[in-house]
Amino acid sequence: MDGGCHCGAIRYRLAGDFANHTLCHCSDCRRASGAPMVGWIMMAREGVALLQGSPQIYASSEHARRHFCAACGTGLFYTNDTMLPGLIDVQSATLDDPGAVPPTDQIQIAERLGWMTGIDALPVHARYPGME
Repeated sequence: MDGGCHCGAIRYRLAGDFANHTLCHCSDCRRASGAPMVGWIMMAREGVALLQGSPQIYASSEHARRHFCAACGTGLFYTNDTMLPGLIDVQSATLDDPGAVPPTDQIQIAERLGWMTGIDALPVHARYPGME
C-alpha cells in the first residue's frame, strides 16, 4: 500500500503485516490533525519505506514524535520509542486507498467529542451541498 502527503512531496510504501488500525479520539491527535479523530495503522518501522521526500519531526511530548510534511503540513507518522519501541503509526487517511484497511478498534474514547455519538443522525450529501 502506498500513500503520501497532500502536496505529493512525501510518498511512502507500507509492506508487511499491521498490528491494528485504531481510531484515536485523544485531544493531542485532534489538535495535531484538526480533525475529530485520527486513524492510525500500527506496524513495524521497517515496514514503512519512504519513496520520496523526508518528513519534518515535531516533539509533541517528551517521548512522542509526530512526522509531517513541511511543505503542506499533512501529518503522516507517529513514533514513541518509550511506549511503542520499534513500531510506527501511519495516518490511515494518507493512504492512496484509505478504505482498504477497515478500523479494528477505537482508543481514548474518554476524550471523544460528545457529538460523535449522534453523527449518523445528521443529514448526508454525496458531494458539497449545492454541487451535487
